[in-house]
Amino acid sequence: MKTLAYQLVERLSKEVQPFQDTQSSYDFPTVLFDAAKFGNAEFLNILISSYPDIIWIADNQNRSLFHIAVLNRQESVFNLIYEIAAVKEIILTYVDDKNENILHLAGYLAPSSRLNIVSGAALQMQRELLWFKVGEVEKIVPPSYLNMKSSGLTPGDLFTKKHKNLRREGEKWMKDTANYCMIMATLITTVVFAAAFTVPGGSSQDTGTPILLKSIWFRLFFILDAIALFSSSSSILIFLSILTSRFTEMDSLVSLPSKLVLGLTTLFISIAGMVVAFSATCFLVFKSEMTSLPIVIIALAGVPIILFVLLRYQLWVDISRSTFLSRFLFRPR
Repeated sequence: MKTLAYQLVERLSKEVQPFQDTQSSYDFPTVLFDAAKFGNAEFLNILISSYPDIIWIADNQNRSLFHIAVLNRQESVFNLIYEIAAVKEIILTYVDDKNENILHLAGYLAPSSRLNIVSGAALQMQRELLWFKVGEVEKIVPPSYLNMKSSGLTPGDLFTKKHKNLRREGEKWMKDTANYCMIMATLITTVVFAAAFTVPGGSSQDTGTPILLKSIWFRLFFILDAIALFSSSSSILIFLSILTSRFTEMDSLVSLPSKLVLGLTTLFISIAGMVVAFSATCFLVFKSEMTSLPIVIIALAGVPIILFVLLRYQLWVDISRSTFLSRFLFRPR
């Protein structure tokens, strides 16, 4: 159906002559701006290929297709500008009737339908910063546009004003997440630290050496306990650095999300290390007497790992994708 729709648009575009007929030229821009608003980049690509001059069309507020795309956060439409590199510097310098340039439009809060494509206020703020700070817009427009004022506000001032509530919600979300995870990491650190000095099987009263030192299960227990201790301690420090952060706008772009990803990763490693160390202890204690019991316990020990993955995996993926793959957001498709 999608392919047939594109073929239909191509055939219709050959029949329509929007710049020779007054009636059709009146309705034609409306269709273009609706396509830019809703992110129909394929439709626009076909029409621009047939009628290259339509890139110069502006609406009644002197906004081009790319201004509409920025205002509605449609990266697929905005990326079409890479196909017209020779004239993009001219098109992006359009100023609307409110004396707002394209950076002012990037400073407005995105529509809720586009804002909610990522979960969590912190990631939504990150996406907004990505459009305003990192996107191609700021790189292309003249330097004077950074300080151009509309209603007494520069693009940066407008961004700060319109995103005040979102920034506050993102800070609260980030602190709450870091606080809850740090409590979990602290509990794990306490448990595995105590386990390191309460070795299974006990120690020799003469030398103080663990009795089961030569067993491979004992070595596995100690190694995994150490991994759990180091990773949980690292997790505590990472989450603590998030809680003590200044939470500036640029921190929300890369620094804080990266720390949260790293903190969740080390927390998962500590949980997995603690559970596997416990399983190794079960084998060490019961393997000679009850062969089936350790297997059952290990199967049950995998439950918390699976639960953690199910409950936190999507959050980890969302943050990782938004932080490390967002650099490919503004690229020709």
